[in-house]
Amino acid sequence: MNLSPVDEKTALEHGLTAEEYAGFCEAIGRTPNLVELGVVSVMWSEHCSYKSSRAVLRDLPKEGPRVVQGPGENAGAVSIGDGLAAVFKIESHNHPSYIEPYQGAATGVGGILRDVFTMGARPIANLNSLRFGSFDHPRTRYLVSGVVAGVGGYGNCVGVPTVGGEIYFDRGYNENILVNAFTLGIVRENRIFRAKASGIGNPVLYVGSKTGRDGIHGASLLASSEFDDETEEKRPTVQVGDPFTEKLLIEACLELMEKDAVVAIQDMGAAGLTSSSVEMADRGEVGIRIDLDLVPKREEKMTPYEILLSESQERMLIVARAGAEEEVREVFRKWDLDAVVIGEVTDDRRLRVFAGGVEVVDLPIAPLAHGAPVYERRWAPPTRQADMQRLSLTDVPVPGDYNVSLSRLLASPNIASRRWVFSQYDQYVGGNTVVRPGSDAAVVRVKGTEKALALSVDCNSRYCLLDPYVGAMTAVVEAARNVVCAGAEPIGVTDCLNFGNPEKPEVMWQFREAIKGIRDACNALSLPVVSGNVSFYNETEGRPIPPTPTIAVVGLIEDVRHHCVQWFENEGDLVVLLGRTREELGGSEYLAALHGIVRGTPPWMDLAVEKAVQAACLRAIREGIVASAHDLSEGGLAVALAESCISGPDEPLGAEIELEASIRPDAWLFGESQSRILMSVRSRHLARLREIAAEQDVHLTVLGTVRGSRLRIGRLIDVDVHDLRDTWASSLANLMAGDPRPEAV
Repeated sequence: MNLSPVDEKTALEHGLTAEEYAGFCEAIGRTPNLVELGVVSVMWSEHCSYKSSRAVLRDLPKEGPRVVQGPGENAGAVSIGDGLAAVFKIESHNHPSYIEPYQGAATGVGGILRDVFTMGARPIANLNSLRFGSFDHPRTRYLVSGVVAGVGGYGNCVGVPTVGGEIYFDRGYNENILVNAFTLGIVRENRIFRAKASGIGNPVLYVGSKTGRDGIHGASLLASSEFDDETEEKRPTVQVGDPFTEKLLIEACLELMEKDAVVAIQDMGAAGLTSSSVEMADRGEVGIRIDLDLVPKREEKMTPYEILLSESQERMLIVARAGAEEEVREVFRKWDLDAVVIGEVTDDRRLRVFAGGVEVVDLPIAPLAHGAPVYERRWAPPTRQADMQRLSLTDVPVPGDYNVSLSRLLASPNIASRRWVFSQYDQYVGGNTVVRPGSDAAVVRVKGTEKALALSVDCNSRYCLLDPYVGAMTAVVEAARNVVCAGAEPIGVTDCLNFGNPEKPEVMWQFREAIKGIRDACNALSLPVVSGNVSFYNETEGRPIPPTPTIAVVGLIEDVRHHCVQWFENEGDLVVLLGRTREELGGSEYLAALHGIVRGTPPWMDLAVEKAVQAACLRAIREGIVASAHDLSEGGLAVALAESCISGPDEPLGAEIELEASIRPDAWLFGESQSRILMSVRSRHLARLREIAAEQDVHLTVLGTVRGSRLRIGRLIDVDVHDLRDTWASSLANLMAGDPRPEAV
């Protein structure tokens, strides 16, 4: 093997800048060899080091009375009472999914599952947030089919239900799709495991699948760089997943964690054996020694460089208690998995790696773990930002036929039923699913208790493009509003921040503004951000994606019987709106889908009003006086009314709604004013609902009644709800089949 010192040219080929390479040489006092360069290239990559985002992320609120574990571990954890904690995280797998959609999405699910059960938590639910380009793009159908199949194929086989998520289409993702995966698990608070190596002389064990050549440089050169005309050549860097092995790994790790054998445990995710070793040693302020000859391999003649940088799936690194080696082996032998002692914890705070009896790596831990430069990137708004925000409603024609407008919106790929997607996912495995995909938030039972958790993921990237501050703030409050509509108190946030190249001032401006929006919304709602992920360099040939700060919120329902759904349930119920509707159409799906206009400012919100609306809704649901609750978002009031009529599992119900004539009709029907919730209640409960709204100083309007089989809104809309359901339910499947959009009713 060649252990000669490398040069600057080789460092540049590994994704380091000349300055970074010089800085690392200075930090270690010499020139690294090729294996050592590989190690630092992954540890100092954007994906692993957060060198462009770390300074900005400090502004996010991370503390709260329920926080058990905040950012810095494999996943975050919040207390849900009774000695239990919810463990959750969302993470990106964007570039691999564009190159190889099935395996990219599948291994994204596998990776986030490992982040959660590494903490000692049994995974009970998955969500995802998927972003694709326009259906006019030749790869869109291929990418959608592959990603959805990968998400379903892995999750279904591993035995964790996929209970919700979102899917969004915009030509801004034509060349760079987004696949963000979320997992939630449950653990006893006193049995949370962390990736902090300790105990000099304790054995380091490699467990799980064997190491192959897949995924090499996935973190440093695939996830931390833009796409270009050589993107297809990066296909070999995409990992290959095996969900059946993952299932065995989950059971083996959770069984072992019930014993007194594990000191620390870490998933071998991005950067594989390298990052797991370095990060565990750094957290414990110790060193680690590894013998690569002992690493189980599935391919012959693998070099030390390949072994250390491989991102093969379904692998974990464990620091065990000295003397417990056979106990660990016995558990993994039972589950037919490798468990091999490959090294030990040392007191020298160095990473020392041997192969063939030769020391191939001898590096200090500190500069590897947190020695990457922290960049204060230049930032400036895009030159077209002000122009994009200009919108005169006088230039927007009023529809000639509102029935047609509503039908076309329901057929829009961003509003149409997602049944084509979630029907490919196992939603019930494990027996905890209370509310499956199709309502504002999924609801899963906490087994052995009366509790449940509501889960939602949200981001309107069109809003974020037009105003990243307001757009990111909206993502937080909409995700929180969704779980409130399910009857849950929002208790924690995890974020997946997807942006373009941070070296471009306009992208860094978008990122900074989004962080401010997340910060302000989370502070207003007392929501801590306990985990997350930053994904930069989401652009192709210089074209960045729309800024997409995806937000997932977890909410707690103390009594599962008090959960709520979005669809109307009872003939004769009153239809009530919490919140005010304003004359605003900027950034709306109505403008984009029906008029081809992506302009204006997204709806502004008063965070105090938002908090009050959510509090009123949650109080009413907990008192048992609400039959349904539905957040108003894309498509506005008319779409929310239609969805409440048609999205339930039973026969659709109609509604008769009075039209408020104080603003232009299309803004009243299709505008997306924030801080609004549509409810249905029994008439006998209206007085109490008014009292609750008044206590919170929330505006309440009685719109009409659940009745019949037609949706009537004033004199503008009158349509059979069965026709609406047919249009809404079939649109996405027809688009995937290549058929034209369904005829408007």
